[in-house]
Amino acid sequence: MTTKQPSPSKLEINIQFASTAIEEKVLAIASQVAIKKWVKAAVGLNGLITLRFVNTAEGKKLNFAFRSKDYATNVLTFPYELSNQTLTADIIFCLPVIQKEASEQSKAIKAHLAHLIIHGCLHARGLDHEGNKEAKKMEAKEIALLKSLGFANPYAPI
Repeated sequence: MTTKQPSPSKLEINIQFASTAIEEKVLAIASQVAIKKWVKAAVGLNGLITLRFVNTAEGKKLNFAFRSKDYATNVLTFPYELSNQTLTADIIFCLPVIQKEASEQSKAIKAHLAHLIIHGCLHARGLDHEGNKEAKKMEAKEIALLKSLGFANPYAPI
């Protein structure tokens, strides 16, 4: 007797880089295979996720255009479709901000990047951290996902 295996999820992950220099820096931190593994762990749905790694100028421009904040931020998430089975989103990562944060927080850049990719994907899944209850739920999910991927708790005191 054979049992039918569930069909594999169809999550397409596109990775874009604003420049060759950004691409080289990101890929020196983590391979595209690793980045896609982190996204798949956090998303768990079919769909299309585009990750774009940008410089400070583009990060600042996007943050101002969409959030009226006149500075570059580490991650911006733009969810377009979210259902029980499908997710479509763009997630923007400002590499210089991420590098600066990792240095200031004495964190390994790879671990910090993995955390922010998970964080951005969870925002795309509808999680938020505006209120204390929502923040605790999102942080717990981040900690569990990162642990399953071999990373330490990003919220633990150093």
